[in-house]
Amino acid sequence: MIEKIEAFISNIRSPKLRTFAEKLWALCVKYREILVYLIVGVLTTIVAWGAKFLWNVIFYAGTAYPTKLQNSILSVVNWVAGVAFAYPTNRKWVFRSTNPHILAEAAGFAGSRVATFFLDWFVMLLLVNAMHVNFYAATIISAVLVTVGNYVFSKLLVFRRKKDGSAADAEKPE
Repeated sequence: MIEKIEAFISNIRSPKLRTFAEKLWALCVKYREILVYLIVGVLTTIVAWGAKFLWNVIFYAGTAYPTKLQNSILSVVNWVAGVAFAYPTNRKWVFRSTNPHILAEAAGFAGSRVATFFLDWFVMLLLVNAMHVNFYAATIISAVLVTVGNYVFSKLLVFRRKKDGSAADAEKPE
């Protein structure tokens, strides 16, 4: 795929447009991980919010101001759906993990997401139940904070890499 894109760019006739495309492609290559994380993050958000909003509609008549208990249950539904989708997609496409210890890595991923679950839960309770912000607006605010936290935890704790580019937790067989 990369070769096709580079071939396409090299066949652009206009020198200015080709130079622009080359610079844009270089930025995409340089920031690939962040760009792919944002794409996977949007997909994860769609899955998690879909589960959360569907649960809200089915069990709470789509209320914009759920009770504390309802809000807590909706946060759990959001978290479970998000983690179930996010781990395999982050492992494969964002961080390109080759760690053979998949269960340990998955547990570390879920564990790091527990911290941002509590962030989401706290922000939702604060905004919706204490400050009376609309549930849907609060969900967007919380999602921004959680997304940043998830990337930091994933990059620094779960999908660490050694200086040689190999997985930090991967052990070589003796």
